[in-house]
Amino acid sequence: MIADFFEYDFLRHTFYTGLLIGIIAPLLGTFIVVRRLSLIADALSHVTLAGIAFGLFVDKKFAIGITPLYSGMGFSVLGSIFIEKLRAVYNAYQELAIPIILSGGVGLSVIFIALADGFNTDLFNYLFGSVSAVSKQDFYLILAISVIIVTVILVFYKQLITLSFDEEHAVVSGIHAKRIHFLFIILTALVIAASIRIVGVLLVSALMTLPVAAAMRLAKGFKQMMLFSVLFGEAAVMIGLITGYFFSIPPGGTIVLASIAILLIAIGKKRLSYHSGGIAYGSK
Repeated sequence: MIADFFEYDFLRHTFYTGLLIGIIAPLLGTFIVVRRLSLIADALSHVTLAGIAFGLFVDKKFAIGITPLYSGMGFSVLGSIFIEKLRAVYNAYQELAIPIILSGGVGLSVIFIALADGFNTDLFNYLFGSVSAVSKQDFYLILAISVIIVTVILVFYKQLITLSFDEEHAVVSGIHAKRIHFLFIILTALVIAASIRIVGVLLVSALMTLPVAAAMRLAKGFKQMMLFSVLFGEAAVMIGLITGYFFSIPPGGTIVLASIAILLIAIGKKRLSYHSGGIAYGSK
């Protein structure tokens, strides 16, 4: 079945893009979950939707030719910057920044979607993902983003680890916490924008958190959790793409359901191991 993805260029680009998304989304999601910032992905995904709707509106009304993927990426990066600004304003209640930006993203989305004459096929593909929507240019853009994200994580791995588990210690140690966090949230915005072609803007946060949630149940260390997260993310994306292609349905939904199935299996395996260990211990 996978051989069909190498027969046509557009399917090949989709397949390669899926492989990249399956790596970078759970990889960065590991740090997001550990830092208890999972809702940031939801907030930025809604801001990205506003950018996509804006691109469709401008293209329809003024025929300027703005690519919705690029406008969505721009809005996502701006949204991440505004989150950081609001976190500084509400220093004692930094979590307020996330629902403020999420609400703004939803409001702008509704307005721009209405101005663009409502839902259409293009918007539907951006919302829930598409097997055939990835172009060659999209693939190269996502490849560049993936290289940047992996490089930054490798270079700043120690700083990100320290900041994730003990921010106060990171500051005392001389780590520029604000700069690292700002870079981190920009990368999150880029991952969300890059993933929307495959997973869909409304479901992308699931790919950044569900594989990590499953990995947390099985991993014995942070690096192992990162590895399991990527493996589970890749499995979910491949299942979603294959079923999406052969059943002509948006892959985003099946990617999320596959991620939930993996999570349930991981939870079940952990409980089974626990009970088995308890029985073995009690029988001695």
